[in-house]
Amino acid sequence: MELNVPGDAMAAALIDRINELLAHDFDKLISILYRMDVNEHKLRKLLSDHPADDAANIIAELMIERQIQKRKSRQAFRKDDPAIDENEKW
Repeated sequence: MELNVPGDAMAAALIDRINELLAHDFDKLISILYRMDVNEHKLRKLLSDHPADDAANIIAELMIERQIQKRKSRQAFRKDDPAIDENEKW
């Protein structure tokens, strides 16, 4: 599974950091994935279905995918009602 996202330098930096966390601070990586709400079942399935692939690539792809989902969700539910005062918007 090859990471296919724009910003290859940023993706490479993310993969490097994930590899570092995998090797030296696995608990912190798990905490980050939990806070980002990365789907644990999807992650486990991808890791088991692609045992020869770099785990950091798979994790990075899911992290980026989750951030894109969050952004789309925020845009879809953005409150752009001009009748609502700016100070009253969440």
